[in-house]
Amino acid sequence: MTAPYRKAAAMAAMPDRARLGPDSSEEINGASLFAGAVLMLSGPLSILMGVSGIAQDTLFSASSRYAYRFDLTTWGVIHLVVGVALVIAGLGVLTDKSWGRGAGAAAAGISLITQFMFVPYYPAWAIPMMTLDLMILFALTRFHVGTSGGH
Repeated sequence: MTAPYRKAAAMAAMPDRARLGPDSSEEINGASLFAGAVLMLSGPLSILMGVSGIAQDTLFSASSRYAYRFDLTTWGVIHLVVGVALVIAGLGVLTDKSWGRGAGAAAAGISLITQFMFVPYYPAWAIPMMTLDLMILFALTRFHVGTSGGH
């Protein structure tokens, strides 16, 4: 097996749009565009929720017998960090970076877990955010192989 053949076979086995070069006319697919847009919506909202928690806003309440009970400052910092991660991942997805889809899925997964833990504090916020996180995960983790043929 010659070296150029091996390289061509490896590239065909693992398609990577970043290798197509600057003259490529391929655009970001619809699912990635949706996921990037929702990441860019979810991130700033989480950042705002984090700022509310750090400022000790009266927006939150929870029973004293909740297993994941943290003080408001801790929840604020958690939401702030997760929100920044969501924004960075959203930028990566929208600019079609090779790390964007993985970072977006990881950030949405972490956000999903933290929102689940946050339900008793503000369910009207956490449940819709969990829905957004699930939609992001679905859009970013579905298997997609781009083909240039007419199939």
